[in-house]
Amino acid sequence: MRFQTCLVFLIALVITAAVVAGQDSAAGKKIGVGLYGSNGHQIRPAKFEGHPHARLVAVAALREGGQLPAGVRRYATLDELLADPNVALVSLCSPRRADQARDAIRCLEAGRHVYAEKPVALTEPELDAILAAARKAGREFHEMAGTAFAPNYAAMRRLVAEGAIGDVVQVFVQKSYRYGASRPQDESIDGGMFLQVGIHAARMIEHVGGVRLQTLGGWETKTGKPEDGDGKIAGAAQGTLENGGLATIIMNYLNPAGTPLPHGNETLRIFGTKGYVESIDGGGRTRLVTSRGIVEPIEPLPALDYFDAVVAHLATGAAMPLTLEAELHPLRMLLRAKSELRAAGSTTAGARH
Repeated sequence: MRFQTCLVFLIALVITAAVVAGQDSAAGKKIGVGLYGSNGHQIRPAKFEGHPHARLVAVAALREGGQLPAGVRRYATLDELLADPNVALVSLCSPRRADQARDAIRCLEAGRHVYAEKPVALTEPELDAILAAARKAGREFHEMAGTAFAPNYAAMRRLVAEGAIGDVVQVFVQKSYRYGASRPQDESIDGGMFLQVGIHAARMIEHVGGVRLQTLGGWETKTGKPEDGDGKIAGAAQGTLENGGLATIIMNYLNPAGTPLPHGNETLRIFGTKGYVESIDGGGRTRLVTSRGIVEPIEPLPALDYFDAVVAHLATGAAMPLTLEAELHPLRMLLRAKSELRAAGSTTAGARH
């Protein structure tokens, strides 16, 4: 009898241990991440300290400086990084943006998920080739597309979705960065102003305003730029929205250094049939204006880190905040407009669809 009691007790212990181990395994599943390149907003190693869904396992072509966490391997090339079996997702900030589409496809074909800096590609055929490679490999591909989920824009996004300003009729976006010697004059390095600045503006229109661009025409200029080269200093775009509304974008490197305004000074105004909502001076002032009065400030929402959303999706199956098609549509529209600018052979030519 005593033997049977002990046996039952031991079996119970084994079952309990197995259940706990299973729970720990499910709760502790972390995606092994490799960082490649520093040309852009590369994830910092400190990001992974205590991260619930991701762990840093390797880096390559990362700027030297600072000690890597214990156990993180440093490689010289992307091929070496992809040979590491612990890397399940590659965060791409390729040294040359013109190579990033090729690099993304190499990662996908090697069986890795990809999280890539904007613009992820410099032409629409390159973007389509990346998506085709992801489908074929059965792997996830995402852009660093969190623009609309900063606290002020997330609050505006919710107000628009709730109908606080009625139907969206017109959207205005300004993006103004500072100029300096670090700005590449070769657009193949960072994608050029029209794409790498304009992408934020196009996301604001679609992801905050909740209405997709239907057409987009663009212009850009070197006027006033002190250096020679392909780099542009200002641009503009006009577009129509799928609901019949209109959108305007201005973008430039004309925010003077030394001002108290943010490095990337920006304005977003979304006008609707019942009022408008706006955020100016880089989120310094956000308000809702309707016939009922002015609500200022608008209470910001907690920021959503897009990388966190991607790895949570991979690790737990959690839904992404945007569909992949919605995530990449702003870039697709800009790539089409930029393609027509290139074809026109003039920095002041318009592009319409």
